[in-house]
Amino acid sequence: MDTRWQHTTVLLKEAVDALLTKPDATYVDATFGRGGHSRLLLSRLSPQGRLVAFDKDPEAIAAAAAIPDPRFSIRHEGFRSLGELAPGSVAGVLMDLGVSSPQIDNPARGFSFRSDGPLDMRMDTTRGESVADWLATAEQGQIAEVIRDYGEERFAVQIAKAVVARRQERGPLATTAELAQLVAGTVKTREPGQDPATRTFQALRIFINAELEELQAALGASLDILQPGGRLVVISFHSLEDRIVKQFIAQHSREVFDRRAPFAAPKPMKLRALDRIKPSADEVAANPRSRSAIMRVAERTDA
Repeated sequence: MDTRWQHTTVLLKEAVDALLTKPDATYVDATFGRGGHSRLLLSRLSPQGRLVAFDKDPEAIAAAAAIPDPRFSIRHEGFRSLGELAPGSVAGVLMDLGVSSPQIDNPARGFSFRSDGPLDMRMDTTRGESVADWLATAEQGQIAEVIRDYGEERFAVQIAKAVVARRQERGPLATTAELAQLVAGTVKTREPGQDPATRTFQALRIFINAELEELQAALGASLDILQPGGRLVVISFHSLEDRIVKQFIAQHSREVFDRRAPFAAPKPMKLRALDRIKPSADEVAANPRSRSAIMRVAERTDA
């Protein structure tokens, strides 16, 4: 495993403190990454406790092999597969939705516009279509829709036109530098301090990995596998993710009345919202990548 690119876990202690209520129970780290949360969880579990982790990234699976703890297991799957666990079998589910620093910093993964590399961006490099593959054939309208909806980019149409024109004139985009330069030449204004390509790269990464769809599936599955009193802890890093998490918790934190049966007892709420936490000033100073993180905590009710 290449150790050149190190990762600093965001909200490490806060997340584990919020998650862990019963040291002898089973917990899920739904996004193992480089294992920061998992290692701290294991240090606090009793000998009877268990930790099941999930990750799509083969490099994360390799990192997990360095944990020789019989209480720990990992599955090479995305967290949409949480529903394969037994109903009511876990006391806590943790989701850290951030892209790990090794993924961003390694040019070969193609996530960053700051260094040149193949235009890939797949979390799981063993399957699926890369960004370069998709941009080579996608229609202009599709490209614009993805960049607008997942990047909240107001110049999405202009960027999509530029991608298609470049493809017709000189062939498809193949590297991160090519895409970053194309976007920089198309986007004429941007917020101070933000690279013109930021929103486009975010959008394509979210789309190619079906991140928002997977998050919605994983949140739904968490309701089934959590025990009463079990905790759901989710750390998000941009508004699209946080909005989904916030709305999911709100939706399941209220009683549901059936308008067709006004005298029937309401369906009880399934979650109780507990907290919303952001990194401290000290953490942001030490790790600037944590500045946009928001952690939401909810508890499974007895319903």
